[in-house]
Amino acid sequence: MEIQGPFTIAINDNSETGLRELHLGFKPGFQQAELTDRISTVKEHLATLNKDIAAETDPNNQQGMITIAQITQELLPHLESNEIPLEETIVIEIGPSQSSPFDDLLRGATLK
Repeated sequence: MEIQGPFTIAINDNSETGLRELHLGFKPGFQQAELTDRISTVKEHLATLNKDIAAETDPNNQQGMITIAQITQELLPHLESNEIPLEETIVIEIGPSQSSPFDDLLRGATLK
C-alpha cells in the first residue's frame, strides 16, 4: 500500500515508557505551502483516505487508516488557524508495545 498525503508516519516502541507511539510529521512541501494550499491538501487527503477506507478489504489496514483519518480530522481546525508548528513531529501514544493495525498498514508502505 502506498501512503500518500501531507504527512510522514512512523511507529516507535518507546523503551523508556513501554508505550507504542505514532510519530506524525509534515512533509517539506506541505510545510512550505501557503496556508490555503495546506488546508486544501489536507481536505483532499481526507476525502481520498475515506474512499480508500471504504475500498479496503483488510480489517487491520482499514483500522489503521480510520485512525489516521480521525487524527487528521482533529488536526484540521488547528491547521486552519495556523496553530501547529509544521517543523515539529506530533507524537501520539497509542498504547502498550504490541502488534497494532499500524504494523500491517505501514509494513511495506512507501511514502509518495
